[in-house]
Amino acid sequence: MVIPDDQLMVGLLGSGDELLRVIEGAFRADIHVRGNEITVTGSPEESGAVVRLFEELVELLRGGTQLTTDAVERSIAMLRMSAGRPAEVLSLDILSSRGRTIRPKTVNQKRYVDSIDKHTVVFGIGPAGTGKTYLAMAKAVKALQAKEVNRIILTRPAVEAGERLGFLPGTLYEKIDPYLRPLYDALHDMVDPDSIPRLMAAGTIEVAPLAYMRGRTLNDAFIILDEAQNTSPEQMKMFLTRLGFNSKIVVTGDVTQIDLPGGTQSGLKVVQEILDGIPDIYFCRLSSADVVRHRLVSDIVDAYGRYDATLVEPKQIKQRGRR
Repeated sequence: MVIPDDQLMVGLLGSGDELLRVIEGAFRADIHVRGNEITVTGSPEESGAVVRLFEELVELLRGGTQLTTDAVERSIAMLRMSAGRPAEVLSLDILSSRGRTIRPKTVNQKRYVDSIDKHTVVFGIGPAGTGKTYLAMAKAVKALQAKEVNRIILTRPAVEAGERLGFLPGTLYEKIDPYLRPLYDALHDMVDPDSIPRLMAAGTIEVAPLAYMRGRTLNDAFIILDEAQNTSPEQMKMFLTRLGFNSKIVVTGDVTQIDLPGGTQSGLKVVQEILDGIPDIYFCRLSSADVVRHRLVSDIVDAYGRYDATLVEPKQIKQRGRR
């Protein structure tokens, strides 16, 4: 294949040919570059996959996406799994803020983002690092900027992880602030930090513990419930029934990281059985393949999954023996 533009060729190969080396290491094919011409030799399957990859990468470059090793590796994974077109996934702009653009990085993340556009209530369920809260926050800020909603409400349960709130020093807000800090951190990435106090004072952005939602009807709002695995079934029902007119709810959580006291059911686990199949409610499940933090995070998630499976299986055998 011939790349007619010198700038495209530079972006395609990367600084010092680093992107080319990533591609060569991923395929059992010989890739030769001479001038603006790329020649691929190998089996028809591998050669075809390499050509498709280059075509997708060129389309990304033409659309203004700067290629990185991460983007190339994710493109290769998508093509290997026949999970979608990298040019469609990696070029979807959700929000541009403070000199950077927030985009989905996997097919499941794009499906999650699209579902938020299409449905009133969306559940994003998956392990740490899959962008559940961050992408939902980006969609909320975009909806506010487009005047689709009048306010953003961010909430999460203040689970007492080892210490009782009453024994901690400070005012109530100082006590609950550590539980809400991750929401503030994501918000600071997307909104001018100097404007956040003004927006919060005006009620345009509200960050509050889940208990503060009781008794309210939330109209014209984009509402995000984070760490939903730490809600009880009663709290989940209370939260979902706050939904008002022209509002959207996104619920995020990881059912493998429940911090509730022993014996307490997770509202996020129960709600999947209760609401499954109801129109305009969508459950999007992400996996370790959607982790966008350090590559080791994905390996850690998988390792814990295998470990948990070894604990569940003997328990099931023991229970059958008792019967």
